[in-house]
Amino acid sequence: MALREGLLVAHHFGSELYVLAVVLESPGIRMAEGAHAGVMAHQDEAYRAILDEAVQGLRDYGFKVKGKLLRGEPAPCIGAYAREIKADLVVVGHRKQGFLQRWWSGPSGAYVSDLVDCSILVARNFVSEERVREVLESPRNQAAPPSSRA
Repeated sequence: MALREGLLVAHHFGSELYVLAVVLESPGIRMAEGAHAGVMAHQDEAYRAILDEAVQGLRDYGFKVKGKLLRGEPAPCIGAYAREIKADLVVVGHRKQGFLQRWWSGPSGAYVSDLVDCSILVARNFVSEERVREVLESPRNQAAPPSSRA
C-alpha cells in the first residue's frame, strides 16, 4: 500500500526513492535468539527478501531506488534514516490496530511524527497495480503556474 502511494508521489514530483525496512528488535526475539541461535538471522533474511523485492519492483518501473535494512524500534529508525537522507517526505503504511499494537509506536512511546523533520504521508488507500501502470504510462502532470489574481 505505502509503496504504491509513494511511487505515485515520486513519479509526480520526479523524486528519488528510498525504501526502509525495520526489523523490530523486541525482548521476545532476543530471548528466542538465546534459546535457538539463528532466529534473528532468519528474521533479517525474511525482511531482506521483502525489501529486495520492493526495491526491484520499483526499479522495474524505472525508478532509482536505494534500500536499507535496520534493526530496532521502527519510529526511531525511520526518524534517524529520514534525517540521514534529508528526506522531504516520509511515506508510511498504516493498518487499523489497537493502541498498543501500532507498529509506528514502539515501547518508548515515540511516534514517527515526533522524530522526523519533514512531512509524513500515511498511506491508507489501496492503489492497484493497474492504476500504477496507468499513471506511469501517462505524461507527467505539470503543475499549473500560480494564479496572479489577488
